[in-house]
Amino acid sequence: VVLDHGKLQTLRYFLVGSNPAETKYRVLKIDRTEPKDLVIIDDKHVYTQQEVRELLGRLDLGNRTKIGQKGSSGLSRAVSAFGVVGFVRFLEGYYIVLITKRRKMADIGGHAIYKIEDTNMIYIPNDSVRVTHPDEARYLRIFQNVDLSSNFYFSYSYDLSHSLQYNLTVLRMPLETLKTETTQTRQESFDIFEDEGLSTQGGSGVFGICSKPYEKYVWNGKLLDAVKNTVHRDWLLYIIHGFCGQSKLLIYGRPIYVTLIARRSSKFAGTRFLKRGANCEGDVANEVETEQILYDASVMSFSAGSYSSYVQVRGSVPLYWSQDISTMMPKPPITLDQADPFAHVAALHFDQMLQRFGSPIIILNLVKEREKRKHERILSEELVAAVTYLNQFLPPEHAIIYIPWDMAKYTKSKLCNVLDRLNVIAESVVKKTGFFVNRPDSYCSILRPDEKWNELGGYVVSTGRLQTGVLRTNCVDCLDRTNTAQFMVGKCALAYQLYSLGLIDKPNLQFDTDAVRLFEELYEDHGDTLSLQYGGSQLVHRVKTYRKIAPWTQHSKDIMQTLSRYYSNAFSDADRQDSINLFLGVFKPTEGKPHLWELPTDFYLHHKNTLSLSQTRRSYTYWWTTGVLKHLPLPFDEVTCAENRCKLTVKKFHKYEEEIDIHNEFFRPYELSSFDETFCLAMTNSTRDFMPKNVGIDPSPFTVRKPDETGKSVLGNKSNREETVLQRKTAASAPPPPSEEAVSSSSEDDSGTDKEDEGAVSQRSTPVKVTDTGDNTKITEVRNYCGRQEEILFCGKFLPKVPNILHVCGLFFFSRIPISSFSQDNIYEVQPPRSDRKSIEIFHAHIQAGRGNMQPLGKDDFLMYREYIRNRYM
Repeated sequence: VVLDHGKLQTLRYFLVGSNPAETKYRVLKIDRTEPKDLVIIDDKHVYTQQEVRELLGRLDLGNRTKIGQKGSSGLSRAVSAFGVVGFVRFLEGYYIVLITKRRKMADIGGHAIYKIEDTNMIYIPNDSVRVTHPDEARYLRIFQNVDLSSNFYFSYSYDLSHSLQYNLTVLRMPLETLKTETTQTRQESFDIFEDEGLSTQGGSGVFGICSKPYEKYVWNGKLLDAVKNTVHRDWLLYIIHGFCGQSKLLIYGRPIYVTLIARRSSKFAGTRFLKRGANCEGDVANEVETEQILYDASVMSFSAGSYSSYVQVRGSVPLYWSQDISTMMPKPPITLDQADPFAHVAALHFDQMLQRFGSPIIILNLVKEREKRKHERILSEELVAAVTYLNQFLPPEHAIIYIPWDMAKYTKSKLCNVLDRLNVIAESVVKKTGFFVNRPDSYCSILRPDEKWNELGGYVVSTGRLQTGVLRTNCVDCLDRTNTAQFMVGKCALAYQLYSLGLIDKPNLQFDTDAVRLFEELYEDHGDTLSLQYGGSQLVHRVKTYRKIAPWTQHSKDIMQTLSRYYSNAFSDADRQDSINLFLGVFKPTEGKPHLWELPTDFYLHHKNTLSLSQTRRSYTYWWTTGVLKHLPLPFDEVTCAENRCKLTVKKFHKYEEEIDIHNEFFRPYELSSFDETFCLAMTNSTRDFMPKNVGIDPSPFTVRKPDETGKSVLGNKSNREETVLQRKTAASAPPPPSEEAVSSSSEDDSGTDKEDEGAVSQRSTPVKVTDTGDNTKITEVRNYCGRQEEILFCGKFLPKVPNILHVCGLFFFSRIPISSFSQDNIYEVQPPRSDRKSIEIFHAHIQAGRGNMQPLGKDDFLMYREYIRNRYM
């Protein structure tokens, strides 16, 4: 909450932040009397709710225009927000950028990921000290052209700039290392239990680790530079740009969350034709890291749950090249801007990848190899030369793997299947890199051994598997062809991930299953979003295009997307590029220097070596960073060493603190919630959105369906969903049909509308074990079951036709035996659980306390109560 405060005119802002439960608060004071400087005071104190009310009450009372006057307030609320994006200054004073609307997009282990829906910019200096400038408004418009409500994401507790593998590897650092790094962070306060002689530690310590974000994927890093050394780190909220989507894969009711996160690089960022190739620091255009995360949502904890991830990268060819758009051609000629015989820029780029991903680095180059007039082939020839030069200095086992494949040529051929060939490439890639999983190989993989599983690469540790190396895919634009190739690799990795969690019996997934359709929709949304950001239009060629099953209407849509992309590149990309340069701090407005719109080019802004010569020159042979080679195939960033420990901040919490209570953080018992607004129920669901309405008795998401079978036809839009609900209500209130034949004849047509009723009845019904002896069906009699006629008729849809069902007085009787092999713990009879001795003692003590017979308090009781008092009131 931002509060105005001052006499006659506002002299300062107070920024009051709280935790989700609103039990702990921090306060920032922002001075508004400085015309161009940013003055922020953070007392680093954590306030309770009562303390912050008293503080704001004193400010309100002491700053009214007349003492004791109730009409005029000395403190007023300016805006309520969910976080601070940062502070920015052009030619006048500073602005503060606040997140005013958010929407939950995903959940990873109880950590919520939000999308920014709306923001608000507030000018900090008040009118009395404001120094106006005629160009300030224009800079403000350019800055606001970066639409923060379009695909910017943040999380309060999860580091989105790093991969899941990095985040969980850091959490598993040795405890001894953390203890040596721990600093005193709690505020000193009076301890009322000092005289009790109890240890202040008491074994109740929990270590928390906060790592520095990976700057390449943080988009508001420059906006936070002005305050990151002044305020407490709880105020710093890092945002990423790209894509985030999550869907629920239901496997016979077991919820498996499939998450896709794309992080767009903030280095050398821009639009399609204005940013090509790489800059002098090895950062490439349109570089996006895509991570697919799979986990069992029935257990949220990172330590107890099952989590798996796979990472791949796309990015422009790492060379000095560009395309001249002044010719107004659909495909401008490709030009190599600088000769680079020692592959200097490619070496910088692959050095970054070795540090972050380890080895092997696999390049999948999809550009054309054969052309009548050399166009895309220029890039292939230069890239092959650069990789060949760099590989001669690397150890053979860690060499860069180069895979050229002309995807356009195979697409035109009627004899070749593009996706089959891509599947072969994907299998070889995943076997080389492996994937991350945070648990050892499951027992089912030992019971059901698979040849492909034994050939899997990566790095096996006692706690699971690590991905070593990464696939780097590129075409010319890194949009259409790249997205399809990444989907096929992701589909292959998804099969291995499901197999590692014991959810399928073989690491293989077929097209036209509910699981792959769900994953394909995620990847198409991912591709459309990234294409809009870089190219100005959605994807032109999709997975269905390369499968050659796209409808004929898709061709007209492809033409419109091509025209939209051409228009965007020709007329609006220059303005978007200026906005990105200003937002990322690449260009900083300065008095007496040319304005952003007066620059003929932004080349020198992105290539620092054009402004000053580097004093040190990298080696042409030892082109990697010192220490990287020693730890390969593991990525250097994830190795426990002094250099990486400097990036970590370690804090010790007490186990009773709200800040580490994942139950309260996720379920929020202090808030009123409704099912309609619950995220886990509203997200895309494989059973609701992809399973055909006539699924019959095979609800598995791994069953191949017909191409036109999908749940989208029934529940695809709001009107159809409302109509379906109305049909379900009508069917539920209707009288039962007169005969069994009528039900059986209409069961196929009504199975979609009566899905809820069938589910409710089938839960009450009992499985039947049928033994087939020739023409007659025999039922082994164990116990009789009787029910209403409509229940039996509904059961008839799922059970074989039985000729010897007895009908007496409107009731049906038939016999069945349980299928379950469990005798004492199943749906028919359950043996009560046995309580251990300690639980019985606690229960008896509770009964005695209710009668007024209190037991003497022990050392543990004093310790627990003291922790409660310290955390609640001190």
